[in-house]
Amino acid sequence: MSGTDWKSFADQLQILKDRGLTVGDDTRAISYLEKIGYYCLSGYWYPFRSPKAQPVGLVFREDHFLPDSTFEDAVALYAFDRKLRLLALDALERIERAIRVDVAHLLGRLDCFAQYDPALLHGNFARRAIPKGYNAGKTEHQLWLDHQDKLIHRSRKQHFVAHNMNKHGRLPIWVAIEIWDFGALSRLFAGMNVKDQDVIAASYGLGTGRELEKWLRSLSYLRNVAAHHSRMWNVNVLELSPVPQFDQNWQSLANARPFMYFCIMRFLLARISPNSSWGERFKALMAEFPEPANKAVTAADFGLVAGWEGWPLWA
Repeated sequence: MSGTDWKSFADQLQILKDRGLTVGDDTRAISYLEKIGYYCLSGYWYPFRSPKAQPVGLVFREDHFLPDSTFEDAVALYAFDRKLRLLALDALERIERAIRVDVAHLLGRLDCFAQYDPALLHGNFARRAIPKGYNAGKTEHQLWLDHQDKLIHRSRKQHFVAHNMNKHGRLPIWVAIEIWDFGALSRLFAGMNVKDQDVIAASYGLGTGRELEKWLRSLSYLRNVAAHHSRMWNVNVLELSPVPQFDQNWQSLANARPFMYFCIMRFLLARISPNSSWGERFKALMAEFPEPANKAVTAADFGLVAGWEGWPLWA
């Protein structure tokens, strides 16, 4: 469909039919186009389009669809992905909350305004100037404080923020964590001293804070994917974490595929909320993965590997 030509919902559906997409119920299909939108759903029928010949490593699609591709299969994939995003948000909210408290408790013991003090943070983050570019001359810490100021301004009408700003002129760290987003949290954790990172990482069964730092960056990326209603099931993760080495099972995982990061969520939740049913709900959702008859979409696109359900992680 042209990006500039207005089309009625019926016209949109006809375009799909003309390109070879089978539609079982026109009325229901038009209802989905009305409620979800053509371009949102286009991301879910994209894998059903015929591959176009390209150089090795590049995959583009023709406008026409693979044989036996159906509108209903694309909608089923959309519905599955929506459940997957909600499951991710459930885990990430608990992980974010726990790490916020860890950071505030550790740094707050050093100083109640520790997040403002460069001396309490890693030198590369707090005292080394960015050498070039738009932010040349500033430190990563200064940029982080600018971001925190924006978050404070956004929350300025909340009573606890207004009270502490009026009383102190800035926020104690255990108050500030309540207005941080996941990005602010992960960036400050990355800027902490190594020994402080290691203390927090050890509480989650990790050998180094550096590993947890990478995980938090990746999880922050996925948090944004979920919060903006983007596709989760086959997202190409851009904030990569190395494949963990502490468990042989993990060696079969692809770190650009989302499944590895759901394994990370499970690993952290096992320590944050050991009685949670999240793992069982994830397994139940994977059992519903909507693989179509023409195999245009498979669970491997998400990153699932054979036998994962039997890993101790998911037991």
